[in-house]
Amino acid sequence: MALQKKVICIIQARMGSSRLPGKVLQEICAHPMLYWVAKRAVQAKSVHEVVIATTDKSEDDPIEQFCRSENIACFRGSDFDVLDRFYQTARQYRADIVVRLTADCPLIDPALIDDAVDRLESANADFCANRLPPPYPRTYPIGLDVEVVTFKALERAWKHALQLYEREHVLPYLYDPANSFKVELLDSGGAYGSLRWTVDTLEDLIFVREVFKYLECRMAFNWQDVLRVVNNHPELMAINADVSHKSYNDVDQRTSK
Repeated sequence: MALQKKVICIIQARMGSSRLPGKVLQEICAHPMLYWVAKRAVQAKSVHEVVIATTDKSEDDPIEQFCRSENIACFRGSDFDVLDRFYQTARQYRADIVVRLTADCPLIDPALIDDAVDRLESANADFCANRLPPPYPRTYPIGLDVEVVTFKALERAWKHALQLYEREHVLPYLYDPANSFKVELLDSGGAYGSLRWTVDTLEDLIFVREVFKYLECRMAFNWQDVLRVVNNHPELMAINADVSHKSYNDVDQRTSK
């Protein structure tokens, strides 16, 4: 009998957001945003452990303190070389498969994590995601992003990715066709890519707080429940309608300082 592969969900988090500093510990329904991301991720049936990967900078000490208070595993590493941070986390926790989430997506759906892990394994792929950069269309709302990669493929990217955006955004090296990885893309079956459910600005945070109020601050909900909320209350989408989304190849200008 084949041994079950160990799936580690790594959530990248830091206090130094360029547009909303400290956002990962901002409260939503009396809990820090990071609490919602971690507690929802652990609901995924395929995930064996959730680890918060933050930086080794003193400004991120509150993230480690939060993890200790909630009994969540925490790893600290490079600030802007997030690929190295992910690789070192995955290696320490002996991952066979790595799920990548970001700490600004409190509406993440654990079922989507399971879907991505299942597709990776059934297709014997190196990488699976529910969004890829253009020319591929985004079919899930921004804020439901899930990326899943084998440890072997992650290690190859860690060794060979050289561009700053490849190191900062972790997995672009995997979905560059020139690097010959087997990539799978999940499709929602609809056109929801213009919906913005992530938290990168104050407007985003206000939007998400309002959504949680309509969800009665409960932990058990799926992304279709959120869709029903915004469809029934279209005024919510006006809150962060003017916020622009960052590109996968944007580089934080602080990287070179």
